[in-house]
Amino acid sequence: MTRFWLLRILRTVLTLWFVVTFTFVVLRTSGDPVIALVGADATTEEVEQFRALWRLDDPLWIQYFRYIMQMATGQFGISYRDGREVFDIIAERIPWTLMLGVFAYIGAILIGIPAGIIAAIKRGSTFDNLIMATAVFGFALPNFFLGILLILLFSLSLQWLPSSGTGTIWHLVMPALTLATFTAGTLARFTRSAMLEVLDKLYIRAAAAKGVGYWKRIILHALPNASIPLVTIIGLNLGELIGGAIVVETVFAWPGIGRLLVTAVSSRDLAVVQGLVLVMAITMVLANLLVDLMYGLLDPRIRVKN
Repeated sequence: MTRFWLLRILRTVLTLWFVVTFTFVVLRTSGDPVIALVGADATTEEVEQFRALWRLDDPLWIQYFRYIMQMATGQFGISYRDGREVFDIIAERIPWTLMLGVFAYIGAILIGIPAGIIAAIKRGSTFDNLIMATAVFGFALPNFFLGILLILLFSLSLQWLPSSGTGTIWHLVMPALTLATFTAGTLARFTRSAMLEVLDKLYIRAAAAKGVGYWKRIILHALPNASIPLVTIIGLNLGELIGGAIVVETVFAWPGIGRLLVTAVSSRDLAVVQGLVLVMAITMVLANLLVDLMYGLLDPRIRVKN
């Protein structure tokens, strides 16, 4: 069992190192950030002065080593744009993204899993077809397009909800709904598939033969045994919430880290981009690690195999 945990943790550390290295190399080989920061009209002396100020004139391997040492000590560096600590800049935006993500994720789970269970129970019926059609529509519709549709309907036409920004709970409704739609549709499809596979098992029939109530069989017998594929989807989508929030936050002018990433990329603020990519990578990797650990808890045979 100890080997199971150690292998997962080691894989997590190696993945984070690869992401950090890949991000560092790509950002520095995709163009000169100094020109984007000082402007195309800057003189050669101004460019060189800025490069020396931020030590961008050092060899690439020295910059990489310095960056790794900063990461090891929990420092994300200094923003080239405003001279503030990258950690402080990101920390200001994280609560907004977490607020959006938590509301969206809770809504997706409360909608997607019950819908999938009902579709499995009513398989082949008109209700099942309607749920699956809605689920396909949900995860196939791009976030930016759905967000614009919601703004046109609820802000411009009906004038029920604010179109962008923050300030009240009503500002959260459309961004959370937009972000939750994809996850809810995905959960509904996978819940239905997992439940259909479990409902045909012999132990479900045996429970019915013993007189166990219908919904008790569904909730206490079928759903727990269908949980492993659901844990996978829930974990992966949890890690993708921050990445998916980039588009949603931009559409609704939500002041989270997704919108910050768009601004940092457009201005070539390397330190902020690197910090944000690392935060997103940590979120995704930890979500995958959590899924692996949940596998071991839900099914001890997985720990034995590993």
